[in-house]
Amino acid sequence: MTSKTDSKVIDGKEYAAGLRGRIKTAVDDLSSGQDYTPTLAVVLVGEDPASRVYVRNKIKFTKETGMRSVEHQCEASISQTDLIALVRTLNADPDVDGILVQLPLPDGLDSAKVIDEIDPSKDVDGLTEVSAGRLTLGKTGLRPCTPTGCVMLAKDRLGDLSGKHCVIIGRSILVGKPAALLFLEQNCSVTIVHSRTQNIEAICRNADILVAAVGRPEMVKADWVKDGACLIDVGINRVKNPDRPGKTKLVGDVDYQDVLSAAGSVTPVPGGVGPMTIACLLRNTVIAACLRRGWDTPSVLDF
Repeated sequence: MTSKTDSKVIDGKEYAAGLRGRIKTAVDDLSSGQDYTPTLAVVLVGEDPASRVYVRNKIKFTKETGMRSVEHQCEASISQTDLIALVRTLNADPDVDGILVQLPLPDGLDSAKVIDEIDPSKDVDGLTEVSAGRLTLGKTGLRPCTPTGCVMLAKDRLGDLSGKHCVIIGRSILVGKPAALLFLEQNCSVTIVHSRTQNIEAICRNADILVAAVGRPEMVKADWVKDGACLIDVGINRVKNPDRPGKTKLVGDVDYQDVLSAAGSVTPVPGGVGPMTIACLLRNTVIAACLRRGWDTPSVLDF
């Protein structure tokens, strides 16, 4: 039997698995109908443990959905010039549909300059200035993965988002700002709050959808939450685990246990937005393959 608490949990793992299944269907259709397999190129620089785990999972799921994965492992000592040269080589490769440069890059490398070198038609992270501009203008393009995942989960739980008041905590270029534009595309009324906002708790209490993307562990409490609101927690914070001395645990920007009494639904950390990021990256790769060739984007990828 599903408990009242379980019914409030937005299961990002389950939705992401379903999305990957739809991606595989799209890839199979492209393989049979167009005799083409989309390809994702991943560039990993250095030995950062978290980055290696993320990249390993991205490669695993790329292959599971039937796409081709190309990996480039670079030493942390690689020069800015050589890294940019690699990106340009991938830009010029007609068989590469998506380019992912895993962030953060080691000290001494300028991430912004490297990202700016990615061909916007292959920018499956949606981070280039051209991608940001197309999002702002409402033009067709590749959208940032994590904010797209936030919209997908909210829409899956609430249905039509038209007229909903969405409050986004955080104004970063990676999540906050693009999330605001993506929820606007769904005809939400959007408010962004941040460190300089006055009466932030009162504004959040008016939200039908509350997106927490500020990087402060368990900042959002129950008294910030409108009764029945949908909470999308983007935060990933490692803190001390009081139940296991000397160990740590992952928590979000939302005090999960505290908000359960007020929220209508909430994403857990881990297991909420996180799995959606990789699934949306794979979705973008298929979309990029189609846009670059003038093919229709498979309707199975709509949301």
